[in-house]
Amino acid sequence: MDHLWAPWRLAYVAGAKPPADGDPCFICEGLAGTDDRRNLIVQRRPLSVVVLNRFPYNNGHLLVAPRAHKGRLDELTPDELLDVQESLRQMVRVLDGLMHPDGYNIGLNLGRAAGAGLPGHLHWHIVPRWDGDTNFMPVLAEVKVIVQSLDALFDLLVNRLGEKELKNEK
Repeated sequence: MDHLWAPWRLAYVAGAKPPADGDPCFICEGLAGTDDRRNLIVQRRPLSVVVLNRFPYNNGHLLVAPRAHKGRLDELTPDELLDVQESLRQMVRVLDGLMHPDGYNIGLNLGRAAGAGLPGHLHWHIVPRWDGDTNFMPVLAEVKVIVQSLDALFDLLVNRLGEKELKNEK
């Protein structure tokens, strides 16, 4: 029998519960903190933030959110909406260079009924996809195999984003 090693899933399996209305927003808590690695923040932009999904659907699963805690699209200013869209575009370009996916699922779950796990803070999901990335594991064992640790992905993204910033400064 082969073993799949995914220790970061223990936090989800052992204690994950849907956020209650009074629970703090993990995006806002991360933005208020200074330990971006612990909070999985790979990029802070003027009006948006890019966060690794702590419980990814696939390798490279990212969240892009406005910095302001807003739960409805009509609450975003035009500048906030543009910054989020620029973040999405930049992160797809970075993931293309690092992971070479064959496609992406990019979307927003608007409201709890639509599947939003954090309905009070808008966030878009970027999920890289590869031809043939669906296999028997989710069907037979209800298990999704993620082959890269969050620490390794964090390092790759932060290093690549730093390289891009250095090139832009020259």
